[in-house]
Amino acid sequence: MRVLKKTRISCPHVSTPSTGGLEGRHMCGLAGVARLDGQKLGPEADVLLNQLADILRHRGPDEQELLRSGPVGLAFTRLSLVDPEDGSQPLVSDDGNLVLIANGEVYNHKELAAGLPSDVKLKTGSDCEVLLYLYRQHGLDFLRGVRGMFAIILWDRVKGQLVLARDRFGIKPLYYHRNSERIVLSSEIKGLFADPATPRRFAWEEALADPLVAAAPRFMAPQLPTCFEGVESVPAATILRIDLHDGRTTEHRYWELSAESDESPDAESFVERYGELLRESVRECATADAELGLFLSGGIDSASVLALALAQVDEIHTFTVLSGGTRVNGDAENAHWLARELGVHNHQVVFAPDHVPTPEEWVRLLWLTETPMTGPEIYYKHELHRFARSERPELRGMLLGAASDEFNGGYSDDNGDNWDSFLANLEGMDRQTRLDRRSGLRHWWSGQTPFLSDRILGELRSDRKSDAYRAYIESEYRKVQQYNVWHEDRTAAGSGIEARVPFLDHRLVELSAAVPEHLRPQLLWDKRILRDAMKSHLPQRIAERPKGPFFYGAGTNFAYRMLVRLMRSNDQELIERALAAPGADTYLNGDAIRQQLAGFGSGDTDSASVELLMRVVNMGLLADMVVQQPRLEEMSAGSPRPALQAGHDPVVTTGDLFAPAREYDLELVPVPGEEVLLLTDGEGNWYLTNEGQIEFALEEDTPILTVLRLMEGQSSLATILSKAGVALDDVRTELDTLFEQQLLSTSG
Repeated sequence: MRVLKKTRISCPHVSTPSTGGLEGRHMCGLAGVARLDGQKLGPEADVLLNQLADILRHRGPDEQELLRSGPVGLAFTRLSLVDPEDGSQPLVSDDGNLVLIANGEVYNHKELAAGLPSDVKLKTGSDCEVLLYLYRQHGLDFLRGVRGMFAIILWDRVKGQLVLARDRFGIKPLYYHRNSERIVLSSEIKGLFADPATPRRFAWEEALADPLVAAAPRFMAPQLPTCFEGVESVPAATILRIDLHDGRTTEHRYWELSAESDESPDAESFVERYGELLRESVRECATADAELGLFLSGGIDSASVLALALAQVDEIHTFTVLSGGTRVNGDAENAHWLARELGVHNHQVVFAPDHVPTPEEWVRLLWLTETPMTGPEIYYKHELHRFARSERPELRGMLLGAASDEFNGGYSDDNGDNWDSFLANLEGMDRQTRLDRRSGLRHWWSGQTPFLSDRILGELRSDRKSDAYRAYIESEYRKVQQYNVWHEDRTAAGSGIEARVPFLDHRLVELSAAVPEHLRPQLLWDKRILRDAMKSHLPQRIAERPKGPFFYGAGTNFAYRMLVRLMRSNDQELIERALAAPGADTYLNGDAIRQQLAGFGSGDTDSASVELLMRVVNMGLLADMVVQQPRLEEMSAGSPRPALQAGHDPVVTTGDLFAPAREYDLELVPVPGEEVLLLTDGEGNWYLTNEGQIEFALEEDTPILTVLRLMEGQSSLATILSKAGVALDDVRTELDTLFEQQLLSTSG
C-alpha cells in the first residue's frame, strides 16, 4: 500500500482539546475513487483525490489524508474532537487486508470490542476501528449490533471488493456516481462534480415529482431522490458490496423497522422503557472530550435532551432563534425561562423583522445544503451554528431535539382533532398515494362517495387503520432521511460542527413503532409517551407545553416576509438567475413566477405558496451552480447574527425591536379602507387588494379569511370573532399587520 499524501492542517481558530473521555470521535469528510474493471488507478487519480479533499475541507479542517493503492483511492478530512493521533485514518486491520475510512461514531464500540476474538488487539483509540474486525468476523452482518451514526468506505483487498454502508437513518451522508469503469464517492454531492465523468445536470423532473418538495399530501416513495442526474445515495441501513473486478454489486439490508406490534407491555411499561432508552441515548450523544452545545427551542424535544444531558456534562451552552416568529409563538420566551430554571447559558440569536439575507448569502447556503428544500428553518439553523462557533470556538458538537415528532405522534394533532380523525386523514393520504400509482381509477374517488373498495389499490392487509398508520411511519422514516438529517448534517458541517440526534437511536424508534393499536391513542397522540417519560425531569410548563412547529403557525409571516424580500432583492436577482439556468426554460413559467411574487404584496402572508415558490427558485439556482461549480470558501456567508446580552429576557428586551402586541377593544368596529377589496378567483384562492394592487394572498378556510369575509363595516370585532368561531389570538398577528399598513381602521 502506498500513502500518497498525509497532512495535518493547523487552523488558528481550531484547537485540540485534551483526551479523557470516549476516544476517536470526529466529524469527517469521506471521498474516494475506485476502478470497477480490474485495472489499477493511475497517477492522474491523485489530482482528483486532492480536489475531493479540498471540496470537503469544511467538514474536516484539521487534517487531510490521501491514499492511492491498486484500484482504490481514498480521501479523508477530519475535524478533531480528541487527540489527532487517535483519530487518523485510513484504519488498517492487523493483517493489512482491510482498509477503512469512516465518518461518525460507534457509540457501543467498547461493548463490541469486548466480543471480538481474544487475539484481536485494537491499535488506536478510534471507536470505528472495531468495524474492521466485526467485518472480518461476521461479513455483511457486521453492522447488526452496531449502534451509532456512520458512513463507511471499506476496502477488502483480498476479495477485491469495496463495501459502502450507512447507519440506520442515514444520519451521515455518502453519495456516489458510477459507470462501467469506475465509481467516485463523496460525503457531499458537490464533491462528485470534481470528477469530469459525473454529469453536471440538475434532475428537474425528479425534483418536481418529489411529494416532499411539492408539499403534496402524499406518503413518500421508497426511492429517495438526490435531485442531480447520475448521483445516487448509499441507502440508509444498507450495505453495498461492489466487486472491483467487474463492478457487480449486491445490496444487503441489515436493519428494517419492524412491522410487528408488541402486545405484551401496558402503557406504563412503554413509557418507562422509553425513558430508559432516551436517557441512554442522550448519555451516549453527550459523551465527548470537546465542548458540546444544544439548540433549545423551548419545546419538549430539545428540553428533554437538555435535561438529560445535564446529568452527563457540567456545563452546556444553548442557542435559540429570536425572531418575530419565535417571539410570537413563545419559543424564545420558553427557551429563556427553561435555561434559567436549569442554570445553563442561553444565547438568543436575533433575527430582526427587517433582516433579510443577501442573494449571495442565500446562494452559498443553497450550495452548502444541496437541496431545493432550503428554506427558513434551514437558514435559521445554519445561522445558529455560525453564531455558536464564533461565540464558542472550542465547540465541536451540537445536541439536537430533531426527529422526535416523526415517530412519537408529534404531528397527530396537526392532522386531526382526535386519534380517529388523525387516522382518517392518514387513510386519505394513503389512498391518494396509491391512486398516484393507479391514476386511471382516481375519478371514482373525486368529490363523491366512493363506490369502490380501497382494497383494489393493492398491498392492503385486512386491518385498514393499521395499514395507513404503518404507511405513515414508513413515510416519516424516509422523510427524516430526505429532509431532517440531510440539512442537520450540512448546516452543522458548514461551521465545522457535528450534529448529534439522540431521538434517532434505533431502539427508541423501534419501541414507538411497536406500540399496539389499542395503546396508540394513549401514547402517540401529541407525544404522550415522551411527555409522560419526562414529567419527572422537566417543569410542567415545558413538559405539557403544546407543540409549536419551528416557524410554522403563529408568526410564520415573519419568515415568509423574509423570503419574499429576499426574492425581490437586487431587482429579483435570484428569480432571474433561476430562470436563466439550464432546463428552466423547459420546466418553469417565468411570467407566472414573477406574477406570484408580485402577488405577495408586502410579503406579510402565511401562505405556503411563498415557500413553494422559494423551492422552485432554489431548483433553478442549483441547476445553475452545478454547471458553474462555485467554491464554497469563496462565497460570502455574511457576518454572524448578533445575540441578546446574556440573561436578558427576550420579551422585555426586544419590545421595541419586535412590535409589542396591539391592544384591541373588541367593541370597536373594524372597517376596511375605502380601496380595500377581498376578491376570489373562484378556485379557492383569495386576495386582499388595495387601490387595485394585491397586498395579500389568502388560503381557503384560514381563520383570518373567515374573519375578513364577515367585516362589513357594521359589526364589532367581538361579534365578528364570535360568528367566525375564532379566538383573537388566532388572527392577532394578521390583524396587527393589516392595521399597521392601514388596510383596516376602527370606528366606534
